[in-house]
Amino acid sequence: MKFVEVISGWINRYFSNEEAIFLVVFMIAVLLVLIFLGDVLAPILTGLAFAFLLHGVVDRLVAWRVPRLVAVGLVELLFLGLLIAMVVGILPLVWRQLRDLVEALPSFLDRLRDLVVDFTTRYPEFFPETTTTDWGNFGEQVTGLGGDVVQGVFTQLSNVLGVMIFVVLVPVALFFFLKDGDRILASFAALLPRERRLLNQVGREMSRQIANYVRGKLIEILIVGVVSYLTFWILDVNYAALLGLLVGLSVVVPFVGAIVVTIPVVAVGLVQFGWSVDFLVLVVAYVIIQGLDGNVLVPLLFSEAVDLHPIAIIGAVLVFGAIWGFWGVFFAIPLATLVKAVLNAWPKQEVAEPAG
Repeated sequence: MKFVEVISGWINRYFSNEEAIFLVVFMIAVLLVLIFLGDVLAPILTGLAFAFLLHGVVDRLVAWRVPRLVAVGLVELLFLGLLIAMVVGILPLVWRQLRDLVEALPSFLDRLRDLVVDFTTRYPEFFPETTTTDWGNFGEQVTGLGGDVVQGVFTQLSNVLGVMIFVVLVPVALFFFLKDGDRILASFAALLPRERRLLNQVGREMSRQIANYVRGKLIEILIVGVVSYLTFWILDVNYAALLGLLVGLSVVVPFVGAIVVTIPVVAVGLVQFGWSVDFLVLVVAYVIIQGLDGNVLVPLLFSEAVDLHPIAIIGAVLVFGAIWGFWGVFFAIPLATLVKAVLNAWPKQEVAEPAG
């Protein structure tokens, strides 16, 4: 009986408000739509993400008395032009380096294995006798994996129709979100209850967090990627563009991305330079880049973000990544922040303590 009273009190405390019940139903409905239709809606969601990035520029031009249609056209043309220029300038170089790396992968792994074996031979007290055998098996597995990855890339590229549809629909969706965003939002709001203080509060928080996060994350990817590429290029590291792209994209997954991308950076440097001063310089430079990103760039770009514990961030990356793949990983932090905002704004009915 006591258990029933506890559950009843908990429900009365947190779900006695009609807005709270509606918010739960609404969030579950949105979650189900994204889970089952996320792939189909990917072009629209991508256009929406870019709209969060660019709507501030459009609003600024409109404030300067530029007609909204003209402002939207100028901003989208400039954005797409820069995007195409970056893809045309970077993609061929990255693809060429990826192809060269895959072709050289067997000799690359042989050289890496020799270096590891040499190191373990010098310091046998720190390594078990099975290290060499384990590394040889690992090398064979990675070689096979490399071939599978390249084959998978070609398979995906063969789906030209799907890529073309995506490329066409994203700019169209972006245009209408920038042009008619307010009207779309008003039409959607007309379907909601009149009394929606909680929903409005959560919606404003979500919009602010996602807009700030998209802008900040894209700037972080660009800065970290360019600085990494220039550093690798100056140090004459092989596959500099490919490694720079990987380091830039690694910031999408906080903490985990930096750890994972360290493996190819160290492996390429070790195979190229061996156990030398040049290899040490590369490692130090890479550590400095990661340190400046985590301790200087991220606080500057995300100073308005709600503070989240690293465990909460990693958990959000795992959960939302499992649900929505890349986009779940990309938006893990604002979604986690949104969950925290919902919990903070949730109406709580004070329950009187029983007398006596």
